[in-house]
Amino acid sequence: MKAASENPLKKNLYFQFFFWTALFLFGTARSYSEYEKGAFHNLIIYNFCHWIFQIAGANFIYYVLVRKFLDTKKYLQFSLYFLICIYLISVVNRLFIVYGAEPFFMKIPQDSLISIFTDIGYLLPHYSFPIVSGTFMFTAVMFFIRYKDEKENTLILQKEKAELELKSLKSQLNPHFLFNTLNNIYSLSLIGSEKTSESINRLAHIFDYILYKAPKNQILISEELAVIGDYIALESLRYHEGRLKITQTIQPDCTGIIPPLIYLTLVENAFKHSSATAYGQTKIRIEVQMENGYSIFRIENTCQSNRNTAETQGIGLQNIEQQLRHHYQSQFVFNVSKENNIFKAEIKTPPAYD
Repeated sequence: MKAASENPLKKNLYFQFFFWTALFLFGTARSYSEYEKGAFHNLIIYNFCHWIFQIAGANFIYYVLVRKFLDTKKYLQFSLYFLICIYLISVVNRLFIVYGAEPFFMKIPQDSLISIFTDIGYLLPHYSFPIVSGTFMFTAVMFFIRYKDEKENTLILQKEKAELELKSLKSQLNPHFLFNTLNNIYSLSLIGSEKTSESINRLAHIFDYILYKAPKNQILISEELAVIGDYIALESLRYHEGRLKITQTIQPDCTGIIPPLIYLTLVENAFKHSSATAYGQTKIRIEVQMENGYSIFRIENTCQSNRNTAETQGIGLQNIEQQLRHHYQSQFVFNVSKENNIFKAEIKTPPAYD
């Protein structure tokens, strides 16, 4: 974390060094013709004194006034503080030159304090304008850099999102499920069961969903439930009669939308951990409903008593939470718990998302 935080600071320091050095050299070259050759060193001193306050003023205005007021659309406060800031920096700059710099290289009468504070006609063109022009150029470049960085960050986030979704997709269709399903279909074909063609059709539906609908940003809950139905039917093939009990309570008017594969991952997780029970009946209960526009999905399954909570928080569940956070930020509920050999999960999502 320390190295990461130092990198932007180092880049900023490099940028400011080259920017202000270039501005100083440009200002010196532009003003060279206004001075006699013998007074060139005076030009350097004056430009250096202005340059110092340009740097200080521009950084204060950008990092304090722009960030605090302009970025938050407090335009009136920004304008007021900007004028006050320019005036004060100009006065301090003039005080520095008159009382701090000029006595060392020029013998001229010093301006009075009253004149320094009140002679706006002299203050504006000789002190305020250089500070404002330097601040304008500095701020313009900083805004360009911010825009470039934000665009790059957006591209990085989109790439991370794509990688996360790909990682999630890879974790959905468990290789064991595919292996067991093909074995079961093969066994059905040997005995000429009527379920053979039906099972192949269900497997085709799952592949179609994974390939063409899962990459989408959002899908209807009804589409997710349809593929869950195919998944349950294929998983049921490997259970003897009476060994598996599935209870589904699905509200008929579930018209919400969700990120794809969110519910399917929980169903796969339920079968995975329920199959770990060596004896007794495997029970899975699924409930889907709408409540005040929110979509609610609940699932319960039996599991072994010696499987701790950390083991049930697998990669699939972590991917679910990451995807929910990506799509809904904090506007969702995802609860996972285990009690009395019953694993429970609940997802509550708002009616729509970007």
